[in-house]
Amino acid sequence: MNSTARLYALVEELRAAAPRPLTVAALASRFEISTRTVQRDLQALLDTGVPVCTTPGRGGGWSIDPAMTLPPMHFTPEEASALAVALAATDDWAPYAGAARTAAQKIAASMTGPASAAVQEMAARIIALPTPSNSEVRTAVEQALITNTVLQLSYTDAAGHESDRVVEPAGLLTADGHWYLIAWCRSRQAGRGFRLDRITAAAPTTEQAHRHNLAELLRGSAAAGAVQPTTLAPLTPRREEPQSASGGAGRGPCDGSPRSRPPASPSTSPSTADLRRPRRQRVDDHRNEQRRRRQQLYQPADQAPPTTGPPPAT
Repeated sequence: MNSTARLYALVEELRAAAPRPLTVAALASRFEISTRTVQRDLQALLDTGVPVCTTPGRGGGWSIDPAMTLPPMHFTPEEASALAVALAATDDWAPYAGAARTAAQKIAASMTGPASAAVQEMAARIIALPTPSNSEVRTAVEQALITNTVLQLSYTDAAGHESDRVVEPAGLLTADGHWYLIAWCRSRQAGRGFRLDRITAAAPTTEQAHRHNLAELLRGSAAAGAVQPTTLAPLTPRREEPQSASGGAGRGPCDGSPRSRPPASPSTSPSTADLRRPRRQRVDDHRNEQRRRRQQLYQPADQAPPTTGPPPAT
């Protein structure tokens, strides 16, 4: 973790624990760094204006201004229990397992009342068998997905065959208790699914990957019928509705697009040359123009002037 990411994570850790202070030793253990590095990072936060402070003495430590903490979240006991179960399902091989732990801390710190008691009760009643994991592989996959960059990996398939691949990550698939990285494999020139616990090594690159459609990559595979979980529907961005043939006529500046303007009519304001004419002549010309327009307005349809342009199609 670079220094910038660590500073951000340090703020989030203090926010999750607020108003309870955290000691330097606890922060060093949490991020697996030295106490001197923690003290240097805390000083850097102070220098940049982040409202962190220290409480001396027994039971003291570093804390952050409560104004920067999350407001209480109003969950029902059932919703709080559902969150506990969902977070418990993110084992060490699940993508973003580390972020799930900090998210759980934030949620727990922001809950109050019956929901807080329910989530603590449910969390105490959930156990899981530990699974071996490779944090370096998981971190590389997470980074490639977030930055949409090409990933180099070593993979062992179900038959035990090892291979090196260069892939363009497209998304994640969960099935039968396993997580898969769905990607375009440049070696096979096709979509492939890589089970995360079978990736023995992974290294991110700085090369931008092409964006691929998950459904297209899974077409013809055993996972072709995979659909998005309904629980993620509120988090999915809405698709923009196609504009009508009129090009969005009637939309105004409130929805981000300028209202279409009607065709400009001939200007009726007097020009400089008109102003040079005698006033009486300008008045007469104006009256004649108004009279001509009224005649056109009330002219019978059978006496309408001939129109220009091509004849109608027959």
